Amino acid sequence: MGQSLPKPALRPFLPDDVPVLAAIFAASIEELTGDDYSEAQQEAWMEAAEDEEFGKRLASDLTLIATLEGSPVGFASLRGNDHIRMLYVHPAVAGQGIATMLVDALEKLAGGRGATSLSVDASDTAEGFFARRGYTAQQRNSVTINDEWLANTTMKKTLGAAQ
Repeated sequence: MGQSLPKPALRPFLPDDVPVLAAIFAASIEELTGDDYSEAQQEAWMEAAEDEEFGKRLASDLTLIATLEGSPVGFASLRGNDHIRMLYVHPAVAGQGIATMLVDALEKLAGGRGATSLSVDASDTAEGFFARRGYTAQQRNSVTINDEWLANTTMKKTLGAAQ
């Protein structure tokens, strides 16, 4: 197989991370969601990283950064004690366990904060990932972003004592 991949690490969000996280957000949407969303939907979705609210959302949530060799490659945020607001991984490392590591950490943090369940509004692209982790679909949603309708699914997982 050759050389082994560097081991990912987690660290807290810092305000200086906003530009690189915005780039990860956009690259993830552009390269990973094309089977589920139209180009117009993707463009509307990516524009969310261009306003200053993006950084404010990251700062107001408990946001974790996944790094490889010190460089951010993904991030996830927990709003309140029981809702995953964002989960994005750079396409270059998709499928390498980064999202799993991030969600594992958020589930542990949510449980530590007293949450008995965790919810997420999963994109159609992420729905299978969350289903494999034990999240069950609760309802379908349509959200409007910059005049484009995007569908997602609210999913929920009961957090057990093993968390």
